[in-house]
Amino acid sequence: QVQLVESGGGLVQAGGSLRLSCVASGRTFNNYMMGWFRQAPGKEREFVAAITSIGINTYYADSVKGRFTISGDNAKNTVYLEMNSLESEDTAVYYCAAGYYSGQSFIARTNRYDFWGQGTQVTVSS
Repeated sequence: QVQLVESGGGLVQAGGSLRLSCVASGRTFNNYMMGWFRQAPGKEREFVAAITSIGINTYYADSVKGRFTISGDNAKNTVYLEMNSLESEDTAVYYCAAGYYSGQSFIARTNRYDFWGQGTQVTVSS
């Protein structure tokens, strides 16, 4: 089992910034991917960003490209999501997820991630 704990959410004004953190513990495995997803009220959970262990490639949803940055610190078993120029549309619960990396085609699919955190609320006021 892998345990994921997110933190860093909160209330911020439009145009502001937040940094989310996700600390992983438990079983470790090679060739993994770590992703951030979000879910707004009444909407489906959607992909935000992901990072892979091999090659340390990063991927982003079009809606956050240029504003959000995903990064990882292997020594701390932590993945970060730096969010800048926040918009009201970014308001959601943000979830950290982990799974085996099996190709770029699957990076945004929720069913390819085996472990999920409890989520952290991000609210952007306009």
